[in-house]
Amino acid sequence: MQANRAALSFLAVLVFVAGGPGWAAAAAPAHKSLSIDEAPFGTTQEGQPVELYTLRNRNGVTAKVMTYGAIICSLETLDRDGRLANVTANRGSLADYEKKSACFGSLIGRYANRIAQGQFSLDGRQVSLARNGGAHHIHGGVKGFDKRVWKAETLLEPGLVALKLTYTSPDGEEGYPGTLNCTVRYELNDRNEWKMDYTAQTDKPTPVNFSNHAYWNLAGAQSGTVLDQELTVNADQYLLVDDTLIPTGEMAPVEGTPLDFRAAHAIGERIGQIEGRHFNGGYDHCLVLNHWRAGHLTFCAKLKDPKSGRTMEVFTTEPGVQIYSANFPSGAIEGPHGYPYPKHAGICLETQHFPDSPNKPQFPSTILRPGETYHSTTIHKFGVEK
Repeated sequence: MQANRAALSFLAVLVFVAGGPGWAAAAAPAHKSLSIDEAPFGTTQEGQPVELYTLRNRNGVTAKVMTYGAIICSLETLDRDGRLANVTANRGSLADYEKKSACFGSLIGRYANRIAQGQFSLDGRQVSLARNGGAHHIHGGVKGFDKRVWKAETLLEPGLVALKLTYTSPDGEEGYPGTLNCTVRYELNDRNEWKMDYTAQTDKPTPVNFSNHAYWNLAGAQSGTVLDQELTVNADQYLLVDDTLIPTGEMAPVEGTPLDFRAAHAIGERIGQIEGRHFNGGYDHCLVLNHWRAGHLTFCAKLKDPKSGRTMEVFTTEPGVQIYSANFPSGAIEGPHGYPYPKHAGICLETQHFPDSPNKPQFPSTILRPGETYHSTTIHKFGVEK
């Protein structure tokens, strides 16, 4: 049985690597029905088995998600000629994700983005977190949710297929108070919408701020940079930060800055105007979404690749979006087949509450209390334009 499982695991990895990003897009296969398949995807260094789930809609749009990190390993969408390509950066194997992934496709928690000095005061008590981002806490700590194995349940419903992933974060994990029961439900429907629906409950007050860290490249994950792709963001303001990317608590207008994406601009059009060594030559900014109301979906952003015609519209219940233009050095991270990702290989659109909110009472609160339910939704709608 173990030998058969190992063989299946190897086959699943082989299929994922061969069919993941790919240089050339393949013609979209005809699918008569929605489907979801499961296959083993190896074992972590700690000996935990990891599964890979493949979700397909009737149009051939295909998403692959693994239980390690609740990671979106690939998402294949159609271009204007009806051809598929994976549009999110990934790695070639589970071992590669464990070693160095840059959070590719990961669910980020308990707290996406930064908390200053890894500490905050909660109900009169000082809470200290892991400091894994210089002097600060970032993306949930040394071993955040992106490095945990989640439990999976498949769901097939009228018009959509879904994967429900759950994880229980124990009291004190990475310094956070309270046992946190976490759920994310990934849905793919026949309208080519990818929905991420997060919920959580706690037994002690604790900050919660989930996000997904996918790097999108609508030309294809191994097609080069996203500098020619056009971005629109529904934001009149952005958060000012210090030299370590901690918000000062102030907001500034995007008008007259390279952060003004209220009308579509190529990502590379003004990227050279970003000042400050802490930005590493690219975008790493939290924009404040217009017309935000807690619990209500609002338009966040649109990404378009003029060459393929692929588009991606983002809607969210979150008040902000961190735009990050993959500012790591070219070749620092490899994809399948040893592909060296260039600088600006993708664009992250991390819908979230604001960084360092536990230390900024003027920001919308991220504190979850017993008896309450954290709920956040983000939808990516894929389409094409001529």
